[in-house]
Amino acid sequence: MKKLIIIILLLLVTVPAVVAGLLGYAYFEAGWLAVRRVDFVNLKVPAAFEGTTIAFLTDIHCRRFFPRKKVRDLVEKVNNLKPDLILLGGDNVSGHWFLAPVYAELKNLKAPLGVYGVPGNHDYWAHIELTRKAMKDARISLLENRAVWIKKGGDRIRLGGVGDWWEGTQDLQATMQGTKKNDFVLLLSHNPDYLETLPKDGPDLVLCGHTHGGQLTLFGLWSPFVPSHFGDKYRSGRKEIKSGTAFISNGIGTVGLPLRFCARPEIYFITLKKQDRP
Repeated sequence: MKKLIIIILLLLVTVPAVVAGLLGYAYFEAGWLAVRRVDFVNLKVPAAFEGTTIAFLTDIHCRRFFPRKKVRDLVEKVNNLKPDLILLGGDNVSGHWFLAPVYAELKNLKAPLGVYGVPGNHDYWAHIELTRKAMKDARISLLENRAVWIKKGGDRIRLGGVGDWWEGTQDLQATMQGTKKNDFVLLLSHNPDYLETLPKDGPDLVLCGHTHGGQLTLFGLWSPFVPSHFGDKYRSGRKEIKSGTAFISNGIGTVGLPLRFCARPEIYFITLKKQDRP
């Protein structure tokens, strides 16, 4: 009986301590922003774009737990990376009352090849018309079912985007129109579920967010909740798809409580490399 009492007392002390420790770490991790550096090597990368760098930011979720000061720090961190191109993957806010502060800071992003973005589901929920205007005023080019040619040193690549999979529409033709077989095509899609619809002759590289890497995971192996019809398939990281490759970012902010566990927030910093031969 005495041993049983001791065990119960130990559990009463240990279990709350472990839970408190896990919650403390999860709160810490939510603010522990990483820069995930990756090289993307592809035959279609034009010679002039060899070494071109792309900073991909998504799911900032500016709100009470990620206020304007944190967005300002994020912008400073990105600018210090000196990317050639900056891309935003959507869900910049959680709530329309944060539109003004987030874009007051995002307008300070700087990249010689420009700053572009697509909307996410939270941007639609916040008020998509106000979001579109705020992005324009912040000098962020909106690629919602539209595309542009990015030019450098006599070469060019195609950069396009689609509307959110949940709340918008998707017109891939707007990106692929006017491209040739050997043109390098980069697409932004907030939600990775859209990857399932892409044809074999689609974009070479797709950048997505939305999933937060599961946000709270079982040591990065599995998450009980991924906002995707495909579960863990598109939770995080590099995925090979029919047309090429996709990178799915864990994003930067959070939804619900400001907690992450083994799904560290991140900026993708991608360097384009030209593959010399097949």
